[in-house]
Amino acid sequence: MDISTVIGAVLGLIAVVLGIAIGGDLAPYMDITSYLIVFGGALGAVMVAHPKERSFKIFQLLGSTIKQPKLDYGDSIRTLVSFSEKARREGLLSLEEDLEGLTDQFMKKGIQLVVDGTDPDLLKAMLEIEVDLLDSELNGETKVLESAGAFAPAFGMIGTVIGLIAMLGALNNPDALGPAMAKALVTTFLGAVTANILFLPMAEKSATRKEYVLMHKRMILEGIASIQAGDNPRLLEEKLKSFLVPADRKEYEGKSGRSG
Repeated sequence: MDISTVIGAVLGLIAVVLGIAIGGDLAPYMDITSYLIVFGGALGAVMVAHPKERSFKIFQLLGSTIKQPKLDYGDSIRTLVSFSEKARREGLLSLEEDLEGLTDQFMKKGIQLVVDGTDPDLLKAMLEIEVDLLDSELNGETKVLESAGAFAPAFGMIGTVIGLIAMLGALNNPDALGPAMAKALVTTFLGAVTANILFLPMAEKSATRKEYVLMHKRMILEGIASIQAGDNPRLLEEKLKSFLVPADRKEYEGKSGRSG
């Protein structure tokens, strides 16, 4: 679990709630109509803006920002280096017996193409297309959350306009104007809060995760291309280590018992 997502969202909500509680009463903010307008309107707009394959998964996408991606760069490097060493000793065809043990489907497909004797340029093009398709899919998922973050404040304003229209109908009752104005502004408040605590921060985390996932695929692609080209395993390892941030590289070298 990515605990930072949970802690960040909870801290943001606590800050807002405490700010309200210290300065006044929480009751005016518990208006069910405002929640229906903001959340119902934003979700409806997301469904209009995006294909059902993505928009229907919005709650799943929100939940995915809490989960930590299960990607082990170091383990992938070690696997590719071991394949490189075996291919140099026994030939590329020897890698076929290790395919069933691979859990990463992208790596499995790439090694299978190598074993099948696929032309290097064709192999690289095929794997790059897969990376591009994954990029497009992950980018589309991020845009769903970004759209929700854009629509929530807009529907907050719509709710405020609805409240103001109702308020103008009660101008003959001055005592009701203050509470009516407060109620009208609650939807703007809710739209801003949900966008800036929930949808937009999670969209940004989703975009960051996308780069993390895609970099892992590109690293595997480079490793597979090097294996097919017959590069020295040591050179392959050094090339793949360049995909690691300094802290991860230090950890990898510590586990491997060697440094660059």
